[in-house]
Amino acid sequence: MKIILEKRSQRSRAMALLSPLLAIAITVVTGGIIFASLGLDPAKALYVYFVEPVTTLWSIEELIVKAAPLVLIGAGLAICYSANVWNIGAEGQLTIGALFGSAIPVYFTTWQSPLTLVMMLVLGGFGGAMFAAIPAALKNRFGANEILTSLMLVYVAQLLLDWLVRGPWRDPQGYNFPQSVPFEGWQLLPLLGEGRVHIGAIFAVIAVIALAVMMGRSLRGFEIRVVGNSPRAGAFAGFNQKRVVWFTFMLSGALAGLAGICEVAGPSGELQPSISPGYGFTAIIVAFLGRLHPFGVLLGGVLMALTYLGGESAQITMNLPNAVTGVFQGLLLFFLLASDVLMRYRIRIGSVMRGSAL
Repeated sequence: MKIILEKRSQRSRAMALLSPLLAIAITVVTGGIIFASLGLDPAKALYVYFVEPVTTLWSIEELIVKAAPLVLIGAGLAICYSANVWNIGAEGQLTIGALFGSAIPVYFTTWQSPLTLVMMLVLGGFGGAMFAAIPAALKNRFGANEILTSLMLVYVAQLLLDWLVRGPWRDPQGYNFPQSVPFEGWQLLPLLGEGRVHIGAIFAVIAVIALAVMMGRSLRGFEIRVVGNSPRAGAFAGFNQKRVVWFTFMLSGALAGLAGICEVAGPSGELQPSISPGYGFTAIIVAFLGRLHPFGVLLGGVLMALTYLGGESAQITMNLPNAVTGVFQGLLLFFLLASDVLMRYRIRIGSVMRGSAL
């Protein structure tokens, strides 16, 4: 007996929209089973994980703070994946963006001006774009697999960050702790209100709207969709696939770099050996959860931010390890991809003929 995947004649548009909700529902049910197997009350555990983190104003503000970088990065990755370009290294581009932008307060400590913040943001986006240009160049010039090259560059970026904050960029007044000088004044993002929400959240919303308009109303968006769906048709239409690779990689890298500098100039306020809990990787799930549409990414980013808060809440309330966050995120990605496969293929059980070649 063997399992055969038969390609469906056409994909259900309704299921394409409902599959993320189905994946979320199955993830919640599976999470309840996992909690029960650990001897916990599933209803209470799910409440602590998914509901309790959004019951206070403070927790809602934290949700927005965590969702902002996920939405920024996820929106850029959604454009990449729409073009069938697989940027898996957004975590490294985030890190390099943070390093480029942080060079201003590190080297020009006393420079306090609105231009200071503008230059930090511009350098952050520029750094992320330049780092993303490396796998784009390798793919276009040598045909290198962008999944591998972009992923491996993540470790280069993280090791560079670790070396800088423990060496040349370490705060001389920081009692030998691995951190840069603390950012002050115009080196920090302005806050929206009295809490911790900063203007990075506005950047995320602007990026979503701008990318939605680009993909739906511009020739560049049409070019990306055509090349992503059928490179051969794109070539007949006169679209340059290498140009699409350059554009999508550098766009997603710039948004990841912007998210990186917003993270260190916002919640962190300084460079540290670790500046992200894995936003660059989680944003991959956000992109697929949003069906590669910018507005869908906005909703997906909020949901994935909730998993971070839920993991922290479960760790405090139920003494669970913080790894539970990764478990839920992994389950969600698995069920989401499984739903996509079953939308395109139907499962048929067949028998192996005797004497047939294996």
